Amino acid sequence: MEPILDPLNDRFLKDLPAPPGRPISRELLYPSGQTVPNWRALQTHLQKEGRVLKSECIEIISQAASLLMSESNLLELVDPVTIVGDIHGQFYDMLRIFDLGGNFDSTKYLFLGDYVDRGSFSIEVILLLYSIKLNYPKTVFLLRGNHECRQMSSFFNFRSECLYKYDLEVYDMIMDSFDAMPIACIVNNKFIGVHGGISPELVSLQDIIDLQRVTEPPRSGLFCDLLWSDPVDNESGQCSEKFKSNEVRGCSFYYGVAAINSFLKKNKLLSVIRAHEVQIDGYKMHKWNGSTGFPVVITIFSAPNYCDVYNNKGAVVKFNNNVLNIQQYNYTVHPYILPNFMDIFNWSIPFVIEKVLEMLYQVVKTSDEDVIESSDKKVVIEYNHPKAEIFRNKVRAVSKMMKMLKTLREDKEIIIQLKGLCPDNRIPRGLLQQGRDAIIGAVDTFNKAKEWDLENEKRPQ
Repeated sequence: MEPILDPLNDRFLKDLPAPPGRPISRELLYPSGQTVPNWRALQTHLQKEGRVLKSECIEIISQAASLLMSESNLLELVDPVTIVGDIHGQFYDMLRIFDLGGNFDSTKYLFLGDYVDRGSFSIEVILLLYSIKLNYPKTVFLLRGNHECRQMSSFFNFRSECLYKYDLEVYDMIMDSFDAMPIACIVNNKFIGVHGGISPELVSLQDIIDLQRVTEPPRSGLFCDLLWSDPVDNESGQCSEKFKSNEVRGCSFYYGVAAINSFLKKNKLLSVIRAHEVQIDGYKMHKWNGSTGFPVVITIFSAPNYCDVYNNKGAVVKFNNNVLNIQQYNYTVHPYILPNFMDIFNWSIPFVIEKVLEMLYQVVKTSDEDVIESSDKKVVIEYNHPKAEIFRNKVRAVSKMMKMLKTLREDKEIIIQLKGLCPDNRIPRGLLQQGRDAIIGAVDTFNKAKEWDLENEKRPQ
């Protein structure tokens, strides 16, 4: 029997459905004793913010890991196929992709990695993708991205999400399943799909096939480059070296027109389709061989309004009858989650501090005014004393703190977004003192958001 979701009829937002009261039942997840999960029932349950029991969660992860392990490092697909870029825990946007990308029965799906981190629903993304993979092992394929590793998921928020929703055992099992993911895929014998790009150590496709993938990605070498490298950011593709050190990422390389043309020619390919970089339109065509030539690199990014601040579109690549199309879409509104999975008591602390400071300010301000209004000459002289200036500075400091705390309380959601974009999870120095307009202005453009987030694109030491 299902529990009553609002037993006292005191739910504040009555038009907003409450999440399911219990985890999805095994009878619903595995109906009639079937061996693979009912992914449609799971999708509906997760879409309502429902949970999955740890035992069923572990079963899904274990089954998916075994299936992924059975696949080659380098997959081969022919159209119709939909290619998906970074998702980053944006579960509700992923559901939109399924609506646009085609039916799993008739369309293949190739995901280029980065399923977790940044968004708040990475567990839901993994559980649903793994369930779909188990139902469609020959049409749904999951490649590894640079965030599918222990180092990145601990540095960002996926490990914290796992510990909040489950425990360390579930996190470790998911990490082991990431180790099993394939690395790249050939599409229609003309395109190679990979998360990052090419490498100076990548001469032939056999180099990918021979790679030892069941491990944590190293800080250098072919495996690292396939997940971390980037095309140079200019219209001509010119690069001072064939492969230039990638300072933004803190590892791997930039590759330009010379490197990409050499690789494509040797392996009789037309283009590299990769993810790894947010794009304002959801995609970017790198036409380095002239405007009439086919793009030698196509970047696809499938997480719209990335981190809830970028205001970018999402996009997927759709191949059908040897024709390539780009499908764009906007973000889907998702349920509100308190930042960093905090509880309501921690969330309300800035409000409490603000009220305490207001009381303190009234106390010191009253004392200050009493001194000014005194007609006693001795008191006036003392007021002009250096100690009186110290007292006035304290009043100003309390006033400044009040303004900062008021900004912190009123614009906490935007500030949390900023903290997520900036190094060390801290907002830019002095921004709080500039007030609401400065806070909003810091996140209202794609380029500004990308600038704040630049340090987070670097691989942790």
